Amino acid sequence: MKKILLGDEAIVQGALEAGVDFVTGYPGCPSAEIGEEFLKLGEKYGVYAEWSINEKIALESAVGASFSGLKSLVNMKSFGINVCADSLLPLAYTGTNAPMVIVVADDPSNHSSAQSEQDSRQYAFLSHIPMLEPSSPKECYTFTKLAFKISEKFKLPVILRITTRVAHQRMPVDIKEVKERKKQMGEFIKNPDQYSTLMPKTLEMKKELLKKIEKIKLFAETSEINVAEGKSSKLGIIASGVSYLYIKEALDILGLDLPILKLGFFYPLPEMKISRFLNGLEKVLVLEEIEGLLEKEIFKIMGKPLPDGRQAKAEILGKNLLSEIGEMDIEKTCHALAKLANRQYKKPIIKEKALPIRTPRLCEGCPYWYAFATIKKVAPKGTIFGGDIGCNMMAGLNPHNIQDYLFSMGSSLGISHGVKKSTNQKVISIIGDGTFFHSGIPALINSVYNKSNQLIMVLDNRITAMTGHQNNPGEILEIEEIARACGVKNIKVLDPINMKELEETIKDYLNKEETTMIVCKRICALLAKRSK
Repeated sequence: MKKILLGDEAIVQGALEAGVDFVTGYPGCPSAEIGEEFLKLGEKYGVYAEWSINEKIALESAVGASFSGLKSLVNMKSFGINVCADSLLPLAYTGTNAPMVIVVADDPSNHSSAQSEQDSRQYAFLSHIPMLEPSSPKECYTFTKLAFKISEKFKLPVILRITTRVAHQRMPVDIKEVKERKKQMGEFIKNPDQYSTLMPKTLEMKKELLKKIEKIKLFAETSEINVAEGKSSKLGIIASGVSYLYIKEALDILGLDLPILKLGFFYPLPEMKISRFLNGLEKVLVLEEIEGLLEKEIFKIMGKPLPDGRQAKAEILGKNLLSEIGEMDIEKTCHALAKLANRQYKKPIIKEKALPIRTPRLCEGCPYWYAFATIKKVAPKGTIFGGDIGCNMMAGLNPHNIQDYLFSMGSSLGISHGVKKSTNQKVISIIGDGTFFHSGIPALINSVYNKSNQLIMVLDNRITAMTGHQNNPGEILEIEEIARACGVKNIKVLDPINMKELEETIKDYLNKEETTMIVCKRICALLAKRSK
């Protein structure tokens, strides 16, 4: 049967058809819909699904499920793979017991990301974990099923790397009916030789891992997700991910029919297939988001002759024509293709009315309005403001302008501690409740243990709001109790709408000689409205 699916929804469908048992993740755009769908459908199809408190724990939970014989899937946005990297690399050494797929969603052009424009494909080389890169919802569906098969065959996790345009495009997908079933229970059978990464056997484990990758290379050579198409020519194109869709449209716009090698396997690459495609070509355009990683690998492959002695000598065009900044689009692709084919291309003239520039802003009735206004009013001149991830990022924009640094989840507390230990300036760290549970607690303990006197403002709006109102441990755990257990003595819980009380507390706590905390507790305005 056919169904119109988002890329994220297609991944869910593919995983259900593959018989996934255990799903974990942490919400983040553009991958949040994956976890949301599993939370809706899990009980019906016998899948255990959860939002873990961070990506490292999500991955580790899935590892436990895999070691216990259950098929697992982990979903996260790009920065999440950084958080779980400590456990990701040893996982490649131990391998899996039951199949595991790790979905990582990059966000070229930073549509919903603050910290950096990250290309998570780098982790394939670092970890030696196979990586597939779909270009459409149809491929999200088929590649997810294939990823589970590869994982089962080679006893390794498989990373499925998607980007915003892949996750959030829709198309009709031919799917199969999934039968309802009861939740499966596994069994952990002790096997320290496989599951424990202790020296000196880790080097032997790495040796076995590299042997597996060589076998997967051979598998990739004949895989149907690496496909050559188009007429024979002296010009050629190699594309991966959503770039394939752009080049198909660009070829149509310019009236060209050139051979394309579409690579669904990003790691390991089918080197012989690439070499055979390159052989006899004079120029080749390599299309990929974001960095020229595929391009660099192709240069290496060109240095290796085919078994019959032939060697490709094509001119490679890629990031010399296409920027490593921002996502691909049809205009960039048409310009690069025109250069390759020595064609003229003029960008269509579209008359647009000048629209006023709009920056993100807090929702009407958001409790942060009260908190930000009071902090700005009370903080002495020269106060340093530590920013964090979530709705509180708006503190760095007009009309608030109370954010002096922004790095990653929970980093406000850690950086602020360093500032306090290096200067005599007043420091206020601003962090949300979801971020506090994600990675703020270790930084809080460090601040208390090393006797920092920063003021920590936890903006507790009772939900993980920015990514779509996912629940967090604040449902059952009180932030102030955790802080008290971590050694914070001066803690005040208040409603930020009571601006006078908040003002007096900030003044008092800024003069303390130890770590202090104010928990501004008021429900997110949108959540309150929806609850009614």
